[in-house]
Amino acid sequence: MCGLAGIFSFEREGEISLDSLKRMIAMVRHRGPDGFGFYRDRRAGLAHARLSIIDLEGGWQPVHNEDKSVWIVFNGTIFNYRELRTALEQEGHRFYTMSDTEVIVHLYEDHGPECLESLNGQFSFAIWDVRLETLFIARDRLGIRPLFYTVVGGSLFFASEVKSLFADSRVPRALDPYALDQTFTFWMAIPPRTMFDNILELPAGHYMKVDRGGVKTTQYWDVDFDYNGDDKTEVAYVEELRELLINSTRLQLRSDVPVGAYLSGGIDSSVITTLIKKFTDTPLRTFSVSFDDVAFDESEHQKKMIDYLGAEHSTIRCTSADIGSIFPDVIWHAESVVLRTAAAPLYLLAKLVRDSGYRVVLTGEGSDEILAGYDIFKEVKVRRFLERNPASKFRQLILNRLYPSLKNYPTKSLPYTASFFKAQTSAYPVEFYSHIPRWSRTTMVKMFFSQELKNALQKYECIDDLSKYVSDGIYRADDISRAQYLETKTLLPNYLLSSQGDRVAMAHSIESRFPFLDHRLVDFCGKLPPTMRMRALTEKYILKKSMMGLLPDSILKRTRQPYISSDAKSFFTNRSQDYTDELLSEKNLKISGLFNMKSVQLLVKKCRQNPVLGFRENMAVVGIVSTQLLHDLFIRKFDSKRTELCAREMTTKVTSDGYDVMRARETGQFRKGEF
Repeated sequence: MCGLAGIFSFEREGEISLDSLKRMIAMVRHRGPDGFGFYRDRRAGLAHARLSIIDLEGGWQPVHNEDKSVWIVFNGTIFNYRELRTALEQEGHRFYTMSDTEVIVHLYEDHGPECLESLNGQFSFAIWDVRLETLFIARDRLGIRPLFYTVVGGSLFFASEVKSLFADSRVPRALDPYALDQTFTFWMAIPPRTMFDNILELPAGHYMKVDRGGVKTTQYWDVDFDYNGDDKTEVAYVEELRELLINSTRLQLRSDVPVGAYLSGGIDSSVITTLIKKFTDTPLRTFSVSFDDVAFDESEHQKKMIDYLGAEHSTIRCTSADIGSIFPDVIWHAESVVLRTAAAPLYLLAKLVRDSGYRVVLTGEGSDEILAGYDIFKEVKVRRFLERNPASKFRQLILNRLYPSLKNYPTKSLPYTASFFKAQTSAYPVEFYSHIPRWSRTTMVKMFFSQELKNALQKYECIDDLSKYVSDGIYRADDISRAQYLETKTLLPNYLLSSQGDRVAMAHSIESRFPFLDHRLVDFCGKLPPTMRMRALTEKYILKKSMMGLLPDSILKRTRQPYISSDAKSFFTNRSQDYTDELLSEKNLKISGLFNMKSVQLLVKKCRQNPVLGFRENMAVVGIVSTQLLHDLFIRKFDSKRTELCAREMTTKVTSDGYDVMRARETGQFRKGEF
């Protein structure tokens, strides 16, 4: 896993500034602390920060083809690179590294954009074709690895993170009010929009070609939940799923450094760790986070799996004070507004992994989306049932049936249940039926927006942008498939794999891998009969069947506990009070101009007087604090001093080892030890 950055000039030939490339890549050195590499000519420049995982000695980037007419900077891992390399060698290609990166270069030579069809992996990369003067930039199918870009002053700037783009003084910085509106509805900005004005994100499953004629973006893959009518037996489906999971896990263990795994105590991480233990030779090393609040803690179930697998295990305990104290760092890396603090414990967990000497970790993320594991999918069935049976005696008791894990959660109440299942649907197209209660509840937080922000959004309908983004994919035959498509297309890549995935892991130079998101597995699950994904109200039915005899019954049959962490009260502890008071002060609220001062002050007063808040208040506090932090870190205080410091430290380190600027420009690579 790595960080990349680059510049392409549309208007005129001229030396791409090495200083600009250094400043850009220095901002993401946390993604690749092991070394830096550059290529530049009179039209384009590439920069790379390396986290060494495959081919530790020879895999330094940028990497080129045989005649150095094609160059690549790559962030990610291609899991089937060995098989692809063998086929390419048989076609006559000559390799000078043992890396997965070089495989992409030769595939591109032979197949152009169609090379993406052969890749099993998680990636973003940029390929510069010197002869054609064309830049080819691509992102993996599920959006696991990020890629951002902007066009300013006749040049395209691109990078793994937005902060790299802002390292160049030519790129203006401002928050996007439409992205705020989207986030305070859907929990995310809808690609290609980001939280920052004129900063775009290459959507998952897309590539773009850049030349002097401009930028053209193309979708090459989309998730598809649509039963294909196969009449296989349940046993056949179960066996095929198990084999795909075993194969995916084996592939994603490929590495030249040790690989660990997260173990939360839930079924998803338990599946992955069990497959590692029983079907591979990889030593099982596991990591988990526990909480001081019993409403969120899963230590009991973690211990059951640790004992069952005999794993070498490490745990970090997380408190509300911990969450509050590290939250500014989380937002710096997430580069986004968030409505929950769930990313903070995962940030601490990634640090534990790094401190333990590991840099790769497997996780169970993605299972809930592809196998209908979330409560939102159950809610669809329940709401349809209640619409057909309005007099049902179960109406007032439905929360207990759906959310048994929340029996001690303070906001559970019958009035809440009634209001949730009576959410107004008229404001949204029928295709979004499954998500309307969530969006309606989130939208209430917009009451805290300032009048200026409301005025800016007066004629804007964020649902229109969402409709364009999901395109024809939302038109599925059944409610569950539509809901799964929405969740996998939106929240998974643009929130869970970002703020709670890539960003918090790479903050500590950790590569997270996701066996459930092998595209073959995603395609298989999408074609399953809906009843194999969810049987009645039993979520992930086929996964549980496939793991019978491999997992303890106590794990297979346990009540699903959503991953939740302490929210509003985290910002009112001794360790976070100072920055919270500053961010929410009258002065700073005026500077950002995004929130109504009186409404925020009343909310803060309520938080201080009553530690038990409802969902809306919790979302409001986290959303407002994270927005103010984003404005403070990236708009108000982001200046050249920080980027200059990063670049200067890099230059000092390089110079002391005999760095040669001309050699870097001519070859685009550095020998090991030069950094």
